[in-house]
Amino acid sequence: MGRKGLEVHILASGSDGNCAVMQSEETNIMIDAGLSGSQIERKLSSVGVDASRLDAILLTHEHRDHSIGAGVLSRRYQVPIAANHETIVRAGIGPLQKPIIFETSLAFRLGDLTITPLPTSHDAAEPNAFLISGCERRCLLATDLGMVTDQILSSLTGCDLAILEANHDLKMLLKGPYPEFLKEAIRGKKGHLSNADCGAALKATHEPGRKVFLAHLSRENNRPDIACETVARAIGCDKDEVDCLTWHGDARSITVH
Repeated sequence: MGRKGLEVHILASGSDGNCAVMQSEETNIMIDAGLSGSQIERKLSSVGVDASRLDAILLTHEHRDHSIGAGVLSRRYQVPIAANHETIVRAGIGPLQKPIIFETSLAFRLGDLTITPLPTSHDAAEPNAFLISGCERRCLLATDLGMVTDQILSSLTGCDLAILEANHDLKMLLKGPYPEFLKEAIRGKKGHLSNADCGAALKATHEPGRKVFLAHLSRENNRPDIACETVARAIGCDKDEVDCLTWHGDARSITVH
């Protein structure tokens, strides 16, 4: 019997590594592989996902916390890596067999899923967010955002699940131990999205029933309770309606019917 709706497993989300899996009725895709191959295998097993059944590994961009495990998993399980040309060139993930080279902003199909890679504003070669549609549902995964572009904002509208970066609390960042140049880079248009900016984007596109998951929280400049409270207050919903990973090694499974 096929799976009803989409199931998303957030295996890791933050500067220590990023990795998620989306499953539809026919298709299993990994989005980013920013942990070691063995770590990802253990996390996949913990949520009941068989690595050998992955249909593709999608990469948002080349930074190691998003790509370091992609090559070994691809070769070990014969899973194609899907990325734009610049990401493939710069990721340094070794020899690849039959990679799927997509063009940013052009939708493509993987099984019963339609994936639209969207350009993002970040200090990488050609970074992307992914709008993924299937089983009559739409999910957006968008992290490493210096700013919310018009395309990201438009894609948030009508999503059943929004996985959106809430990297830092501005007060914590400004008072924190980072050197000033790094604080400015994080706050800049090619850096990372604050809790407040995440909340503003979700408020501007709010629809009842949409599930919200906050991604890529900073260990040094944020806390899960602060991020959820800030975003929930912006949206005007209960704090319990906004989710994120709460401790190192945490994972989350979300079903979108």
